[in-house]
Amino acid sequence: MDDQVESGWLSSARRVPSPHCNERPAGSSVDLLVIHCISLPPGQYGGTWIDDFFQGHLDTSAHPYFAEIGELKVSAHLLIDRAGAVTQYVPFDRRAWHAGQSAFCGREGCNDFSIGIELEGLDTDTYTDAQYDALARATVAIMRSYPGITPENITGHSDIAPGRKLDPGPGFDWQRYLAAVAALRQTAD
Repeated sequence: MDDQVESGWLSSARRVPSPHCNERPAGSSVDLLVIHCISLPPGQYGGTWIDDFFQGHLDTSAHPYFAEIGELKVSAHLLIDRAGAVTQYVPFDRRAWHAGQSAFCGREGCNDFSIGIELEGLDTDTYTDAQYDALARATVAIMRSYPGITPENITGHSDIAPGRKLDPGPGFDWQRYLAAVAALRQTAD
């Protein structure tokens, strides 16, 4: 069965609600998809650290890096882990705190009008086949619900926060991802 967006939630996603979100500004239209990457601790995969971080209860004593980020209040709409499992933290109709200081096509504050998807990984790493598959399926479901998100309105964190962010990094295969999205959209029509 195809993924669907139902009441702001992706049907196939595990739900782990984050308090790090709020209402989008009145009249804002969701028309941007931002691809990120994250691993906690950096370069380590698996575990519950990302869930804990996005929920605001990361154990800062568990790793030296966690002490640096433990007080941050951030989230994303989705996380796709190395095995392709999808977790949703914030419903798409709410503003997740993923982009920070950012701009896209002259519009500031990308959190106001975007959906953020984190891939478990490093900006210096490559991504798994399962992640590309899950990302393409999620993207198509999101595009069905938010028609303002077109292939031209899909970007990396590095593109909306240049000089500040590098993700998803040079190991992310944009051509592969966008081709998979186009193929899925064609079969769905």
